[in-house]
Amino acid sequence: MNAQVKKTLEAVFETPTRCDIRWADIESMFVALGAEVQSGRGSRVRVALRGRRAVFHRPHPGRLAKRYQVEYTREFLRGVGVRL
Repeated sequence: MNAQVKKTLEAVFETPTRCDIRWADIESMFVALGAEVQSGRGSRVRVALRGRRAVFHRPHPGRLAKRYQVEYTREFLRGVGVRL
């Protein structure tokens, strides 16, 4: 895991929930953790990691993940056993 991925992972697990994380960094983190990431219709992103699947929505028109997106990401990662 490179430094950027570790920094993103720490930011996702930080409380209070941050809203200044770039969505592209979150997608890169998923890939670095071994997830399969596929674009769906519109802004949908399908993520499959360790036997679990989730559907996320890319933020638009901005590049930063919204607070609820970071919280959903955190819960998904906890659900598949990713910890800091």
